[in-house]
Amino acid sequence: MEMSNEIEVNAPAGDVWAAFNDVERIAPCLPGARLTEIEGEEYRGLVKVKVGPVNAQYKGKATFVERDEDAMKVVILAEGRETRGQGNASAQITAMVESLGDDRTRVGVATDLKITGKVAQIGRNLIPDVSAKIMDQFAHNLEEMLSAPADDSSADDSSAADGAPAEESGSRAVSSPEPEAVDLLEVAGPPAAKKFGPVAGIIATLWIVRKIFKRRKKKKA
Repeated sequence: MEMSNEIEVNAPAGDVWAAFNDVERIAPCLPGARLTEIEGEEYRGLVKVKVGPVNAQYKGKATFVERDEDAMKVVILAEGRETRGQGNASAQITAMVESLGDDRTRVGVATDLKITGKVAQIGRNLIPDVSAKIMDQFAHNLEEMLSAPADDSSADDSSAADGAPAEESGSRAVSSPEPEAVDLLEVAGPPAAKKFGPVAGIIATLWIVRKIFKRRKKKKA
């Protein structure tokens, strides 16, 4: 599935470009995403999504495929697997940063997404509709992050971490808050909820019945 989105950010192009090259700073701006570990040029984390009552958590990694500072173009490959083994997701994301003025920047984002599993079966038709809204939220979060005053204490912590002995694996854990799952139905709005709501309702009923049967089995055991 190929998608194209554009966002505009109230920040200088240089700052936006620097942010796109700093996964640790930019990851929290993406709804549902959390960075957990860095090892060299490999960034590991998770993304939480849900379609009504169906929850999914994809755990995986992201790596830079290309960085062109002159063109302000970056290509990132992200790959993940649903933690319960119910599907996979991969995306090649190409971001082009373009200055529109001293404090205004446009970012074009092209995504080649491949997704399998239960969430894909239910939410595939929702993804094109919600991607633009998620990118709008991402742009808002990015603006807030770039406009926030620099935190000297975090810089000091970062320096201390850099000076600390490296772990045997060469990886570094990243402390970040647990993200809230992105509800595709909620983000898509009333039209999508009306269209896919009955399906979600059926799934919710089956989920409740499944829980009841599980409890009965535990009591018998």
